[in-house]
Formats: sequence, structure tokens, C-alpha cells
Amino acid sequence: MLLGACATIETPPREQVTTAPAPVVEPPASTAPPATTPSTVPPRASAPESFRPAPTPEDRPVLLKPRSNMGLTPPMDVWERVRRGFAMPDLDNDLVRNREQWYSSRPDYILRMTERSRPYLFHVVEELERRNMPTELALLPFIESAFNPQAVSSAKAAGMWQFMPATGKYFDLKQNIFRDDRRDVIESTRAALDYLQKLYGMFGDWHLALAAYNWGEGSVGRALARNKAQGKPLTYSDLNMPNETRYYVPKLQAVKNIVAQPELFNTQLPLIQNHPYFKSIPIERDIDVAIAVKLASVSLEDFKALNPSMSRPVILAAGTPQILLPWDNATIFERNLQAHANRPLATWTAWQAPRTMKLEDVAKQLDTTIDQLRSVNNIPPRMLITAGSTLLVPRKGRLDNDVTEHLADNGKLGLAPEVVLKRIVVKARQGDTLASLAARHGVTEANMVTWNKLKANSRLVTGQSLTLLVPSQGSRKVTQSSSKNASQKAKTQASSKKASPSKTKKSTQAKPKN
Repeated sequence: MLLGACATIETPPREQVTTAPAPVVEPPASTAPPATTPSTVPPRASAPESFRPAPTPEDRPVLLKPRSNMGLTPPMDVWERVRRGFAMPDLDNDLVRNREQWYSSRPDYILRMTERSRPYLFHVVEELERRNMPTELALLPFIESAFNPQAVSSAKAAGMWQFMPATGKYFDLKQNIFRDDRRDVIESTRAALDYLQKLYGMFGDWHLALAAYNWGEGSVGRALARNKAQGKPLTYSDLNMPNETRYYVPKLQAVKNIVAQPELFNTQLPLIQNHPYFKSIPIERDIDVAIAVKLASVSLEDFKALNPSMSRPVILAAGTPQILLPWDNATIFERNLQAHANRPLATWTAWQAPRTMKLEDVAKQLDTTIDQLRSVNNIPPRMLITAGSTLLVPRKGRLDNDVTEHLADNGKLGLAPEVVLKRIVVKARQGDTLASLAARHGVTEANMVTWNKLKANSRLVTGQSLTLLVPSQGSRKVTQSSSKNASQKAKTQASSKKASPSKTKKSTQAKPKN
């Protein structure tokens, strides 16, 4: 199986080596954790109006040695802890210098990006140390998504580690209508580190492992085979790679150098304390997000920043058995949840359609409104709900139970265009039969008989008027568009099966093309 966590575009290079600053695309503020209060960010030293360029090789200090313990004193913050765990060989070339220049000339972007990492960085470093992996890898989400767990690429890679759908499934990241674990802080980090360990085991070199994470292991393997056949070195810098992969490790090295010596690049890193930001709280009953937010005394924005995999207004205990809360708010939540032990916590549940149905019929059967069903399930107008689809519906009457594990893990929503029929009258031509007239108008002979109250095999008289029910023009357009999209999707899926899923590189939303 050919895998890739992030994919690569095989188009003209999207960035060239240049000293001119590229435009910065700022991630939407709504998806970022709240900005740090001024008291938590060290005051900026008196800096010149324009930041000086990245240091030349002769100005460059000796970087930290791998796994340097820096004495016996515990690290004062997460950044120092990251520095102590550096264990990858340094890459030193012009591409690294170029990326250092790019980042160091954008101090405001670096501050936003590092602030966004505040809720997640401690956990990532903990996991890396537990696995005895290089802590440079904690900086990889800066390159992948600017530490934005809601980032989505044009190739459908998602989350702060940018997992493609197929690769996410391979590493047990659930993706359904209720949640997408590619965005989940704990699960996506587990899967990313599993994948990086797998790649390092394959190639025995961290730079090659990173190239495979970006480009796909099959692509790197073939590039190495070509170099070997041509007698060329088998190192990252010597491979013939797409432009994005060529810049991938230099970007990480540039961020590593800035974190190692921020003052050298005239950069301020926000203070991130060396203690857990969040706590995992088990969930045993379905609970509305609004109620969870209230019981935890936390803002909805902060809740979503720690639980970005959830896309519905209710948390299903069978599928999401834990939520993450800021450390202090977790205690508040547990205390308030005990006080609600005998009260309802969820106003929504899941319902599975027994057959293909109109939304109006679903609303009538479940005693709710069409607008409510359409809104909470993101159903566009003039669509049928196909058999077996799972919908969120109001929790009342006979539908007053927590959602089962099967539905919570496998819920899918299928939609089909609703065909609206209109009545027309046609006249039989000379020689017409029921069969030929039905074929001409795209209907069945049996329906012709029913609509006109005729007998089977009735003979038609020239000029005889007949009633037909045919799709309206609007319905035809919807149906044709749906068929075209389905055909295009089938072609895309067939094409993707012939190549590594990482062959179509993302252009990540809310992420700069740096």
C-alpha cells in the first residue's frame, strides 16, 4: 500500500528561492486558540524597525548537540524542553538560509503561529519523549498546517498533521458524519508519530522519512532506486524531488534553528509553560456541546480548539469517549457534571433512514421541522435521504436513547437529487405505439398505461392525446449535475488508485504557502 500523510502537486514550483518576502496568508482567527495575554509574553527588546536578514554561516553559532541535557535543571518552558531533545542531523544549505530569511522577516507571523501551538505543543513533546523520538518533530505541524487543526487542503488532507483520507483510515483515524479524527489532537498525533516511526524504520534516515511523509513512501523509494541505479548518493539532498518536497526539510530545519537561537533571528517566542495545557475527561453519556461548554465554564472557541474533530452539536459517548478541556476547567466540569447526574444532557440523537425518503416525510415521521433537520445535518434543498443514511434528530419520545457504538462509528449521510415531475400532453404520430412513445419521452410503457387508464397493448390513433409525467427542467439539471459529479468522482477515484494517494499536493486553507 502506498501511503502519504500529505500530498504533493506535480505542477510548476509554487515558490522559488528568493530573498524577496512572499505574501503571508494569515489563518482565520476563529480557528486559533485565544491570544496570550500580555503578561505571558516576554516584552520585545528594542528592535530596529526592519528585521535584519538571517545570519551568514560565519556569524552562525554552534547549535545544540543532539540530546543535550543542558545540566540537571528542569526545563523552564516547552521551548527549552524541545531544544534539549534535538536529535536529528542538521541540514545546512542555501534552501535552509532562504527559509530562515522568509520566517525571520515575518516576526508577526511567527508569533501567531507559535501562539496557536500553545494548547498542543506540550502534549506532542510528551509523546515524542515517551517514544524516544527527536523533538524536532514537534515543530513539524508548523510546516504542515501552522498548527491549525482545522486546516484543510485542496487534496482533502486535514488537521494539524495533514492526513489524507486514505492514510488516516490506514492509521485508524475515524472519519464519519460525527467526527474526523484527522483533526483530533490526541488521535492525529498518535497516528502521525506511528507513521513517522514506520517511515524511519523503512529508510533509516529522518530526512528521508520526512520526505516520505510529504511525498509518499513509494515516491521516495523509487527516487532512491533511481539514484542507486545511476550511482548517485542516497541522501535527501541528492534526490530528484518535487519542489515542495525539496523545501520540506529545509523549512523544518529553519524553524528548528529559530527555536534553538531565537535572539539570533531577532525573534520572540511566546512563553509556553512546561506543564499540560489540557486534561482528558471521560464521557459516559451523550452530551450537547453547548451543555459541556456551560458545565466547564469555558468559551465555545476554546472548546473547539481542543476538540476540533467534532462537527455536530452533540458529543456521542460511544464514538468520542473523552473530551479535552483546559486543565483548570476540567475540574470545574467534573464537579458540575456530578451535579447533573440525574438530568438530561443531550437534546439530539441519531436516526437511520429505513428507505429513501423526502426530508418532508422524515420530518413528519419524527415530529420535527424540515428546517431543523436541514440545518443540523447540512442537507441542501431538493435532495432525498437515501436508505441507510444516519441523521441527527431531536431526542424525544421513542428516540430518547444514547447513540449506539455502531452508528457513532459508522454514520453516513447519502443524498440523491429529488426528481420533480410535471404533467404534459402529447399527441401520437402516425405509426406510434405505447412503447415508441414511452421511449421517446424517457418513461415506461407501464406508466403510460396507468396515467392514461389504457389497457396493455392498446393501439394508438394518430392525433390521440396522451398524458405523461416527466421530470421538470430544474430536476433534469440537478440530476445531470449530480450524474456528472458522480462520473467525475469515479474517474478521480480510479485515477488515484493508479498512483500514491500523496501525489496531489495540498494547498492548505488557513496556511501560508511558505
